[in-house]
Amino acid sequence: MGRYVIRRLLQMIPVFFGTTLLIFLMVNVMGDPIAGLCGDRQCDPATAAQLRAEFGLDKPVWQQYLTYMGNVFTGDFGTAFNGQEVTELMATAFPITIRLTIIAIVFEIVIGISLGVVTGLRRGRPIDTTVLILTLVVISVPTFVTGLLLQLLLGVEWGIIKPSVSSDAPVNELIVPGLVLASVSLAYVTRLTRTSIAENARADYVRTAVAKGLPRRRVVVRHLLRNSLIPVVTFIGTDVGALMGGAIVTERIFNIHGVGYQLYQGILRQNSQTVVGFVTVLVLVFLAANLIVDLLYAVLDPRIRYA
Repeated sequence: MGRYVIRRLLQMIPVFFGTTLLIFLMVNVMGDPIAGLCGDRQCDPATAAQLRAEFGLDKPVWQQYLTYMGNVFTGDFGTAFNGQEVTELMATAFPITIRLTIIAIVFEIVIGISLGVVTGLRRGRPIDTTVLILTLVVISVPTFVTGLLLQLLLGVEWGIIKPSVSSDAPVNELIVPGLVLASVSLAYVTRLTRTSIAENARADYVRTAVAKGLPRRRVVVRHLLRNSLIPVVTFIGTDVGALMGGAIVTERIFNIHGVGYQLYQGILRQNSQTVVGFVTVLVLVFLAANLIVDLLYAVLDPRIRYA
C-alpha cells in the first residue's frame, strides 16, 4: 500500500505541472487583461506598459509560468487586478463552495444510492420504471432551468427559502442550491447503482450467501452493496472536483459568492491571476479525490491488493 501511494504521488507531479501549464496558456489567450482594466476607454501606451510591468505581463509566457509556479510553492497565488490577494479571495470563496459541495455529495450518497438499491432489487417493476423516467427527466433538464424554477417556486411564490443566499452562506440556506447542484449527478448515481446492483444480484457469491440462509439485509448490505459500490465511488470521487469547479451556474442563480462566482468574475474581467489560482487549487482537489477513490477500492473489495 505504501509503495502504491508513493508511486501515485509521483505520478501526480507531471499531471499537476501539465494541467497547470495548459490552464495558464489558455487563460493567456483569452484576451488582453490590461484592456479590461481601463474600462471602455483604451489605455494610453505609458499606462499600459506600466501595468504590464507591474503584473509581469511584459515577460514571455514561459517565464510568466515559471515565475507563477515558483510563487505558488511559497503560498503566493498572485494579486488580482483590483489589488486584492488571490489567497484572500480563496479564503472567503472555498469554505462556501466546500459546504455547498458537501451538501450536494450527501444528496448523491443518501438519495442516489438508496434509489439505486431499491430499483436494482426491483428491476422491471413499476417503481423501477418510475425512477428511471424521473432520472432521465432530471438529466435532460439543464441545471439553470432547475435552479431558476426552484428559486421561483420555493423562494418567490411560496416563500419557503430566501431567493438569494446571504453573504455568509449558512448551511440551511445552501440546502436547495446543493440539491440543484447535485441533481444531474444524483440521477447518474441512481442509474449507476441500479445497474451495478442488478448485475451483481445474479452473481455466484450472492446466491451462495442466500443459500447459506443469511438474512436478506446482511446479504444486500454486506455482500451485494459493497461490491456494487466500486463504480459508484469512482463517479462520486471524480464528481467532487467537478461540483466545486462546475458550481458557476448554481452560484450565479442563488448569488453565492463561492469558487464558481469568483471564476465567473475572473473570466468576465479577464483576471488571469484569479482564474489560474483558483483552477490550480481545483486541480489539486481532483488529484487528491482520485487518490482517495483508488484507496477506497481495497476497503470495498478485499480482493483488491496494491503492490
